[in-house]
Amino acid sequence: VQLQASGGGLVQPGGSLRLSCAASLSIFSFRKMAWYRQAPGKQRELVADITSSGGTNYADSVKGRFTISRDIAGKTVYLQMNSLKPEDTAVYSCTGDRVGFLRIWGQGTEVTVSS
Repeated sequence: VQLQASGGGLVQPGGSLRLSCAASLSIFSFRKMAWYRQAPGKQRELVADITSSGGTNYADSVKGRFTISRDIAGKTVYLQMNSLKPEDTAVYSCTGDRVGFLRIWGQGTEVTVSS
């Protein structure tokens, strides 16, 4: 089982990016999928997660700016990031939790917010 994250890049403050996390099996196989980020010199933090039933949860720092969603085909989870700030600069990774299995981590995608 693999998760493939993509969509990172360099964006100016106030700009937008959409990250994608493609799974090698149906995302509905996961009890929960999430996006984490780790900025240089800082601890990794949860950004947002989505459960198999569609419930979502966000870090306070991104509420109202970021949206986690999934595609109808059930193969990709997205993180739409709007009104980006320099403090959003980090490596973003997606994860998947299945009952009875260890958490799966995808490789990170780097987001840099700078003018």
